[in-house]
Amino acid sequence: MNSAVYEPRTLAPGTLRVIPVGGLGEIGRNMTVFEIDGKLLIVDCGVLFPEENQPGVDLILPDFAPVRDRLDDILGIVLTHGHEDHIGAVPYLLRLRQDIPLLGSGLTLALIEAKLKEHRITPYTLEVREGQHEKLGPFDLEFIAVNHSIPDALAVAITTSAGVVLHTGDFKMDQLPLDDRITDLRAFARLGEAGVDLFLVDSTNADVPGFTASERAIGPVLETVIAKAPRRVIIASFSSHVHRVQQVLDAAHANGRKVAFMGRSMVRNMTIAADLGYLKVPEGVLVDTKKAAELPDNRIVYMSTGSQGEPMAVLARMANLEHQIEVGKGDTVILASSLIPGNENAVYRVINGLTKLGATVVHKGNAKVHVSGHAAAGELLYCFNIIQPKNVLPVHGEFRHLVANQQLAIDTGIPEENTFIAEDGTVLDLKDGVVEVVGQLDLGYVYVDGSTVGEITDADLKDRRILAEEGFISIFAAIDSQTGRIIVGPEIQSRGFAEDDAVFDDVKPLIVKALTEAAENGTRDTHAFSQIIRRTVGRWVNSQHRRRPMIVPVVIEA
Repeated sequence: MNSAVYEPRTLAPGTLRVIPVGGLGEIGRNMTVFEIDGKLLIVDCGVLFPEENQPGVDLILPDFAPVRDRLDDILGIVLTHGHEDHIGAVPYLLRLRQDIPLLGSGLTLALIEAKLKEHRITPYTLEVREGQHEKLGPFDLEFIAVNHSIPDALAVAITTSAGVVLHTGDFKMDQLPLDDRITDLRAFARLGEAGVDLFLVDSTNADVPGFTASERAIGPVLETVIAKAPRRVIIASFSSHVHRVQQVLDAAHANGRKVAFMGRSMVRNMTIAADLGYLKVPEGVLVDTKKAAELPDNRIVYMSTGSQGEPMAVLARMANLEHQIEVGKGDTVILASSLIPGNENAVYRVINGLTKLGATVVHKGNAKVHVSGHAAAGELLYCFNIIQPKNVLPVHGEFRHLVANQQLAIDTGIPEENTFIAEDGTVLDLKDGVVEVVGQLDLGYVYVDGSTVGEITDADLKDRRILAEEGFISIFAAIDSQTGRIIVGPEIQSRGFAEDDAVFDDVKPLIVKALTEAAENGTRDTHAFSQIIRRTVGRWVNSQHRRRPMIVPVVIEA
């Protein structure tokens, strides 16, 4: 879906404007901007992790263009929960204005404060909890408990003079969660009774039939796998999945094993969770990695990062034999996470690497070691029927997920014309229960590449892919500025194209001929000569080798 870009109309007084800046058509980069009467509210501000076709990129940020020139109008950023795809871009937005208030639950704020400390930013925060109401200018906010794969997740109801919006954040409806904190369907029903004008609802698992299994089903499986493991056990999960780590600690303790955390984010997040009381650590079960190395192999569990195949995370480095822990025969590796779309190849590469080293690899595909944190179709149907919103905007999903969620809404009786498949930058206006699409902004990816933000473009990434996949050919020639005659060259060098530069002997006469003809026709400009070389070599490479390398001609006047 690529909608034509067009400017939205001027926002009328008393009308609520909703702009999804990220998170539509992708799982990540979640950010939504709300505007009414000249004031802005932001819900979430997360990152997207790069795929294989984005080499060298560290993170992908939302495009802040809709708010960049209106920073003083931002009343606050509501953070629904502490996952990176919802909080990871906050430091980059606060670089533009550091005193934007952050609203979130205790754990969410603790995680973002730790992240901001690394960026040397001290934020203004307001801790909120379920049932709490806050007023920010024209926005009345009510926070609602939802169950997710991290504690303390919240939905937010936004009431304005234009109507009521309910944003679920990420949620599921586990009826027996480990912390007994269920999604508050009573609050959803109460809001539905009063009238929800626009429902922004998590779409991640909208195409998965039925219901998400309970987290409580995972603990016994982990305990059994650990009990049967003859040597070391290495478990990888998201570094913020406190519930999964809790189950690992309990399972290890039940089997007389110690646990060592590995990976900077895992150590940081679990320290925070334990300090705040979200993680209950059995006495004596935690050890550091140095102490762990001294223990017998059948008495240790390593809890690590890298469940998504991230190349620099602990598990991937183990698979590549680049980590101090060398995985071998008899070791058991458990990947306790879902596959995020786009990460499949990376994860399978890690699984194959570990298996090749002799480890037994247990994952969601062959054992019940993980359940998703997102509502499946059956749960979403319950929500639509309970809330009965006037309008629905599916969020947080690739397009197939958004469309599946739209169909669920239609199946429950919501008119199709009141359901909206939008994309990043779509502008929707709400007034008196009516939602209209009034514009489409041109928003792109903003790449973080090392210390640079936004300087790398899609064209740069295309060049990187070409260099990686097709190689590089450089052609040097010196031209007499008076006659256009070739004095030196053409000299050809390549990298990643051919082992022997002798393959270019066939193209050199073609270059000389093309340059001579151009000179005879009066060409004297070095840029024009460069273009002639590029076209000549390009045609030859394509016809003779079926390749498309990067071609860099260098022509100087002599």
